[in-house]
Amino acid sequence: QVQLVESGGGSVQAGGSLRLSCTVSRWSYTSLYIGWFRQAPGKEREGVAASIYTGGSITYYADSVKGRFTISRDNAKNTVYLQMNSLKPEDTAMYYCAAREGVPYSAWAPTALARSAYNYWGQGTQVTVSS
Repeated sequence: QVQLVESGGGSVQAGGSLRLSCTVSRWSYTSLYIGWFRQAPGKEREGVAASIYTGGSITYYADSVKGRFTISRDNAKNTVYLQMNSLKPEDTAMYYCAAREGVPYSAWAPTALARSAYNYWGQGTQVTVSS
């Protein structure tokens, strides 16, 4: 089964940047999709970015992070990144990467930022943004 390990979280002041990494291993199908989610205390887990890991350049972003966050990948390193710029205190949360494999793009795309679209999850990495 797919294994995901996040890293790169930390504390930063508002306006600063962080880059999260998600190392991906053990997928079995030719299609693999990766999403980045976050969950603040007392709130639902929400999708912030998603992309196709196994090819193509299609990406999805939540409105709250569009223009500030960028999802990218380095297939040689089996790693997906979430570059976060212009961070705000409201970006404070535990960040998770998630994966789904073995489904066609048409099945994944409509719910790319939904928690239900993924069945593998990493352990999370904390991001704290101070004002």
